[in-house]
Amino acid sequence: MEISEERLVANYKALVSGAGDGVTVLAVVKADGYGHGAKVCAPVLARAGVEWLGVTDAEEGAAVRAAVAGISEKRQPRIMVMSGLLREDAEAIVRHGLTPIVWTRQQMEWLAEAVAQRGAEPLAVHLEIDTGMARQGVAPGAELRELLKWLVVQPNLRLDGIMTHFASSEVADSPLTLRQRVRFEQAVGEVAAAGLQPVWVHAGNSSTVDNSAVSVHDPGSLVWLRSVASGVGARAMVRCGLALYGYCLPVEGGNALVQSELRPVMTWKTRVIGVRAVQAGDSVGYNAIFTAQRPMRLALLPVGYADGLRRELSASDAMPGGWVMIGGRRAMIVGRVSMNLTVVDVTDISGVSVGDEVVLLGDGVTADDHARLAHTIAYEIVCGMRAEPRLVNAAG
Repeated sequence: MEISEERLVANYKALVSGAGDGVTVLAVVKADGYGHGAKVCAPVLARAGVEWLGVTDAEEGAAVRAAVAGISEKRQPRIMVMSGLLREDAEAIVRHGLTPIVWTRQQMEWLAEAVAQRGAEPLAVHLEIDTGMARQGVAPGAELRELLKWLVVQPNLRLDGIMTHFASSEVADSPLTLRQRVRFEQAVGEVAAAGLQPVWVHAGNSSTVDNSAVSVHDPGSLVWLRSVASGVGARAMVRCGLALYGYCLPVEGGNALVQSELRPVMTWKTRVIGVRAVQAGDSVGYNAIFTAQRPMRLALLPVGYADGLRRELSASDAMPGGWVMIGGRRAMIVGRVSMNLTVVDVTDISGVSVGDEVVLLGDGVTADDHARLAHTIAYEIVCGMRAEPRLVNAAG
């Protein structure tokens, strides 16, 4: 798995430009950098100037903290733990200087206890508001006010940020997004009324930047976010993940702002380990779902669904499947994708031999292509890769 430093930085800059003045872009490297290798991508993004990195949990946060340790102090990003915590995570969060997202008193009690035990400075936390996802977050209203009443007198914690997550940010003029904004504004007002002053107010993801649709009634989520943040003297921020790596969900009912500027960062490669000839009438792979209709030349690849090459890319007599790139040309998959082996058709690609390089994902065959065939989304494809990443284009 090759990770292009040049493309990763270019995608980040495209998102910064798309977000516009007054909106900071948090770079999400959770889920091991969406399958790209968080320890590979985080230092690149830090050198590019990101202020924040987002990770899954305390363990990943500690690994990313170590990965960026060699970056100059001036460029050291803050690291946000995005997926909650358990009691055993609190000490590591404090020890590694991570910033957790919280939404319950119990979570904050664990953290306050860890701060006291270590004799550390008050820990910055970001409070998540549930505005319609019913996943993480405290509900605006009585539940939030009760939590704020407790938080405002805690000496070991300080409210550094308040945030929410949109459920349908890729949908232009989404009524759900509009309802979520109203609930979030209510919550921000309740935080201010409690006498707390967040430094950051953040909402949205890659699609929030990409979805540029506006109307006479709605200036868009980014304009709204800047307004809400400035209203309480805070900085606005949006959390971008998938777009950093070159992909974005299609904007439904509107225009995409940055999608055309994004380029896939990952090139996933393997090599040919065998070449054979088959005759018309020969079957290929499990259950003989593919039968050669003519003499064919086939190449064997040492990769399969155990490595993240989806079984849905299999090809049968009734239905073509996925493809790989060999020498810049498509080589179609034939038969079933197996656990660790896949067969492709190289009949019309001359000179293919053992050891030749094969592109499984990259230019000519993208995660969007795989997602379409597997009836899923690019997120699941890139997060499912199992290969060791290495950085290329280090010199730009």
